[in-house]
Amino acid sequence: MKHLLEGAPSAEAQITGLIFALLLLDADLVVQDANPAAEDLLGVSSRRMIGQPLGQIIDFGPEGLLDRLAQTDAQLTARGVAIHVGERELRVNLTVSEIATHPGWCVLTLSDTGHGERMADDERPAPLRGPAILAHEIKNPLAAIRGAAQLLAKKVGENERPMTALIADEVDRIAQLIDRMQRLGREQPEPVAPLNLHSAIHRACDTVFAVGEAKVTLREEFDPSLPPVLANEGALVQVLVNLIANARDACSGAAEPEVTIRTRFVSGMVLNVIRLGRPVKLPIEIQVSDNGPGIDPGLADYIFEPFVSSKANGQGLGLALVRKLVKDMDGRISHERDERAGLTHFRVHLPMAR
Repeated sequence: MKHLLEGAPSAEAQITGLIFALLLLDADLVVQDANPAAEDLLGVSSRRMIGQPLGQIIDFGPEGLLDRLAQTDAQLTARGVAIHVGERELRVNLTVSEIATHPGWCVLTLSDTGHGERMADDERPAPLRGPAILAHEIKNPLAAIRGAAQLLAKKVGENERPMTALIADEVDRIAQLIDRMQRLGREQPEPVAPLNLHSAIHRACDTVFAVGEAKVTLREEFDPSLPPVLANEGALVQVLVNLIANARDACSGAAEPEVTIRTRFVSGMVLNVIRLGRPVKLPIEIQVSDNGPGIDPGLADYIFEPFVSSKANGQGLGLALVRKLVKDMDGRISHERDERAGLTHFRVHLPMAR
């Protein structure tokens, strides 16, 4: 190995700075070291992991992955592997590399496919420019239809007025849908500024729980030491309203419906933002969880795409708009289902205000 230049980061500093989890395993698959990203991903401190067999920390399930890791010439790459850490289920990409200078020893890396990897802007779906243009053309005749319905209501009898009211109501509903389509197609992000995350959460909760299912329990688990986030207040409140309302609706049929909102500081989250020409750190995490039945597995990979909905009467624009707003704030949103705990999690990661 070449000698490091004077002033260059040491190997230990380089490993500490990695955005993916790294575990050093000896020949018996006992953890001998773990970087900070591993602590964040697995939710276990390095002090607790070091000296413990890997199988006691991570449950790899019945696929035989642990047996393959035990092979002396372990070289392995796997994507989308379901693992369990305590009661948490994670889906990760995994690599195992043998250390040639130390036979039997290997390095295990893990990255969460849901929210642990770096992602570039060009990997995300483009805004709905076509539908946004079409929406603009539709709104003018809609206004004419609504005006005609109002004029007609003045000329018909009492028995016919419910029909004219229905026309006006349906026009209003379509206009609201078109407004949301136009927001999806908007290319210019709203300006961002430092703001108090918990104030935005409380505003969203007041909006969602002012009416609706009073029987749903709301739990807050906040980290009061969090610094201000860099976001647009209106956009962030809209994101939270959508996520919290969805969680409330999703668990409303449970025996003891519960929505939990957590905030915490995480390290290692990075998003590549091409329009900025640099990576952006996303250390502020908001997690909205519910104990409902979860999203149909067949839709789980597509829930952030426009016109995809798990609701019977859903329009499929809510989560697409949420992703658009989060992206405009240089953030990241992900979804995870923990079947063991019976919980659905939506996580938003945002930059910290400097």
